[in-house]
Amino acid sequence: MKRQTSNVLDKRKYLNPTMVAKIDNMALRARLVVEGYLIGQHKSPYHGFSVEFAEHRAYGSGDEIRHIDWKLYGKTDRYYVKRYEEETNLRSYILLDTSQSMAYGSGSITKLAYASYLSAALTHLMLNQRDGMGLVLFDEKIRKFIPPRAAPSHANIIMSALDNIQTGSDTQIRPTLDRMAERIKKRGLVILISDLLDDPEQVLMGLNHFRHRKQEMIVFHLLDRQEQIFQFGDRTKFRDLETGETITTEPWHIRSAYREVIKSFQKKYQSGCRNQRIDYVPLFSDQPLDVALNKYLNKRKKTG
Repeated sequence: MKRQTSNVLDKRKYLNPTMVAKIDNMALRARLVVEGYLIGQHKSPYHGFSVEFAEHRAYGSGDEIRHIDWKLYGKTDRYYVKRYEEETNLRSYILLDTSQSMAYGSGSITKLAYASYLSAALTHLMLNQRDGMGLVLFDEKIRKFIPPRAAPSHANIIMSALDNIQTGSDTQIRPTLDRMAERIKKRGLVILISDLLDDPEQVLMGLNHFRHRKQEMIVFHLLDRQEQIFQFGDRTKFRDLETGETITTEPWHIRSAYREVIKSFQKKYQSGCRNQRIDYVPLFSDQPLDVALNKYLNKRKKTG
């Protein structure tokens, strides 16, 4: 019993982003995070999927024996396998903000690093679910677009992109939202991961573009905890990662006013998303990754 408990704890430690950061391979990070998450579940979260029979074809090298139609073999004395239509339930897209502001981290984990770990874990979950998975990396414009596919080998493409992720330029979220809303034709699930450090009204208009096209959405609003609590000590020099503008001040002097501003900023997104029936999920870059995975799977179950 003790050994089993120890094994559970060993696996669940990889839900801690600090532990995940010690692994230097994104695919391994994703697998360990998901294993750590699943070991705490009472039953498998994977949604069942349906496939449609398309046709028979002659058995060939590399085909799985389980797909052989034994009834047909009994009639023809030849091996045939059943071919199925695409085994995809849902097409999902992760829109990942790689702008300069995402490079901030008051501790050992930047927002962008956390976002990449989360994206990798979601990819692992989606592809095991046999959902089609696509990835968009953007700052002021789209820097990389990987169309959705459900093939297991597609994970290699996604993980490679996340392994080599770099911070880009300024934050301009709406142009990417508008462009992708027009580009995605089939109804699916769109997941935005960003610090949302942009004009809330413009961002919400971009999100509404997706909803107008009947897309389901989750917005993971990712901040460093210090960006909310502003618990800095002595006289500090602050620098805007995107404009380079600096200000030197006593944090205690502006802390109260700053907290009110950030609170109002978050409320705008929260109420705007609620009005559009978009799942809004505030996250901090020091939180265990299962918080976001739970939100995704709850949404996935509702989406069908």
